[in-house]
Amino acid sequence: MEEKITLKTFTMNILNGIALGTVLCLVPGALLGELLKYIAKIYPSLAFLSMAVTISNAMIGLASGVIIGMLFKFTPIQSLSIGLATLYASGSIVPTADKTGFILKGAGDIVTMIFTAALATAFILLIGNKTKSYAILILPPLTLVIVGGIGRYLLPTFSAVTKLLGDGIKHLLTLQPILLTILIAIIFACLIVTPITSVGVALAINIDGIASGAANLGICACGFTLAIAGWHINSKGISLAHFIGSPKISMANVFAKPKIMLPVICSAACTGVLASIFGIKGTAMSAGFGFSGLVGPLAHLSTTNGGIFEIIKTFIIFAIVPIVTGYIFVKLFTKIIPIIKPDDYKIEI
Repeated sequence: MEEKITLKTFTMNILNGIALGTVLCLVPGALLGELLKYIAKIYPSLAFLSMAVTISNAMIGLASGVIIGMLFKFTPIQSLSIGLATLYASGSIVPTADKTGFILKGAGDIVTMIFTAALATAFILLIGNKTKSYAILILPPLTLVIVGGIGRYLLPTFSAVTKLLGDGIKHLLTLQPILLTILIAIIFACLIVTPITSVGVALAINIDGIASGAANLGICACGFTLAIAGWHINSKGISLAHFIGSPKISMANVFAKPKIMLPVICSAACTGVLASIFGIKGTAMSAGFGFSGLVGPLAHLSTTNGGIFEIIKTFIIFAIVPIVTGYIFVKLFTKIIPIIKPDDYKIEI
């Protein structure tokens, strides 16, 4: 007898698959990105190695689709069919300007991936078991062309959601610096655990200066706080992935229990205001990464003289402060004012 799939199970599997696929594909860049750039400067003959990170970032759609298929206990053929459709729709691979080839263009649009993966999964559930021995001939091409085609067609519409949100946030850039940094930090701390790409929003509104620094500090606060909150109930690897890779690994948990973001929001407010007080800066290209790949800290250091004092200050603000505030607010909301249970942060993978 087949296991009945509820709407909640369907939704959580989709979100968990996208979250895990995103983190798995971003971790290589987070751990090796800056190192490979440094190696390329010293040994130009090894510059080709950085291509591995670019390819990994662009494969989020493929990885997410395959993982979703595994969560639904699909066959390899069914799982890869979802992955191919999601990759095609994501927009991470686009034609060159002269239409003679293709180039990799970032990680793709997460909202489009979620829609396409969900549609592809529903399609597999509907016809998957009916294709039987012809599955290898029917499922990959139909899922890729029909479902992937629908997702690719709607890609501009879903991408517009990011732009619309960016236009709203852009208004905040006119506010008083301290209020600006607090609000920007909170918004980006929340964005990073949603399907909306924080990097895409940052680029859409061309955020820079202390606003970019505040965005990165908000994401740092989110990553460290979620890692601390789930340290004793999740594996150490999953906990570390929150700030080394991306807090998006907790996306499904946040959608299921939004209250777990209370410690994150409080920590982001306390951490983000330091951008105004200490002049923490960044660029539109660096905003949205946080601690991942050390992009946020290195972007700020590039605006300073790079002295030992600046390095120590940057380390304290980007790492020590989020850890301390995260720990305090996790304890506050789980022990002193127990409105959140530690189990709420358990990631089921």
